[in-house]
Amino acid sequence: MLPIDLSGRAVLVTGATGQLGRVMVRTLACAGADIIVHYNSNVKQAKTLVKEIRNLNREAIAVNADVTDRKSVDALRKRAEKELRAPDIVVANAVIQYQWMTVLQQTLTDYENQYLSSVKQSVLLAQTFVPGMIDRKWGRVIGINTECSMQYSKSTSAYIAGKRGMDGVLRVLAREVGEHGITVNQVAPGWTISEDHPESDASLDYRARVPLKRRGTDREIANVVAFLASDLASFITGAYIPVCGGNVMPAI
Repeated sequence: MLPIDLSGRAVLVTGATGQLGRVMVRTLACAGADIIVHYNSNVKQAKTLVKEIRNLNREAIAVNADVTDRKSVDALRKRAEKELRAPDIVVANAVIQYQWMTVLQQTLTDYENQYLSSVKQSVLLAQTFVPGMIDRKWGRVIGINTECSMQYSKSTSAYIAGKRGMDGVLRVLAREVGEHGITVNQVAPGWTISEDHPESDASLDYRARVPLKRRGTDREIANVVAFLASDLASFITGAYIPVCGGNVMPAI
């Protein structure tokens, strides 16, 4: 067996109550990690996740924060250090939802919000938590990107602009902190099956374009996050890893 073992590690997952976030939390806890469950408004789901994690004999706390605000992120750090401990692994998963429109229709506020939740969140999380990782000489930063960043589909411009900005920040960060034993990578899901987004006939055209002829599952996304968080991925950094059945394929 070649297990993913995160025993003794603390993980912060932002947007942990979301469709992908909640499965990441459960998967990381099953691998042995203690979890800092970040949420913005869904306190009920956050409390449920904490209970689930503790039932696995792992430690967990739920922390409300605005990950686009420095004071709020710093308060998150202080609570984590007081009630659990500083995270060794940070998963930047939170995103601001909005209605997708064409470039000519999309509001500037939507572009600004995607910048905040993709670029600014990544910068604030790095500046707040990576110094501690440097002191400990070990750390993981994992950004949740998207296959859309390589597709340029209609009505996705604000989302892509934010996520490609995130990509730039995290790749530079990977070069800057690698000497300290810290890896920085990105997972890029495709259109994923989750609790609120089950399989349906509406995805027939999408599935037809995917080489594996299906949509991925939330657990398949979480498995890659767990792998990158582990020592099995100790020599991978600066990577953008599509988890989309081959729907996009980065070229060399």
